[in-house]
Amino acid sequence: MVSDSKKLESSSRVSSVERRKHPRYPFSATAEVVEIGSGARIQGRISDLGRGGCYIDSMSPFGLGSEVKIRIVDNSRTFVAQGKVVFASAGMGMGLMFTATEPEHVPILERWLAELSGEASPEPSVVEDESLSPQAAADKAPSQEQNYVLNELIIALMRKNVLSDAEGKALLQKLLR
Repeated sequence: MVSDSKKLESSSRVSSVERRKHPRYPFSATAEVVEIGSGARIQGRISDLGRGGCYIDSMSPFGLGSEVKIRIVDNSRTFVAQGKVVFASAGMGMGLMFTATEPEHVPILERWLAELSGEASPEPSVVEDESLSPQAAADKAPSQEQNYVLNELIIALMRKNVLSDAEGKALLQKLLR
């Protein structure tokens, strides 16, 4: 009986992976998602990105099937698209499928994916605070990656029930401050 439920669980995971037409890559960037019908806004963090969509870590995701407009910002580049929520988990986040992208934004997504897949080297990041020396800016860069890793660790601990939802949410909120 236990093995039957494990088969169902693993087969559902496999089928959800098989529905994707394009690979997803770990990616960390800020995101603003606006529900088209209501105008409600959510701030979140992208945790993976692909040609067909992305996953957004958010405490209060929109409901399944919601039509949205997403704006992703990473360094000096901004990508805007329309999408649909195809997966949502309260307190965790939502998976979006891109449904429409303006032609001028497609090269930005393509560049990010080329960098993430290793097909292109990353563009040098723009130092926003001119008072920072190049070395100070380089020292600050790992902090963003560390936040991403901590975010992923907290979510993994919540999924494995090592942390309660309340503990995980509290830690994620502290991390986002």
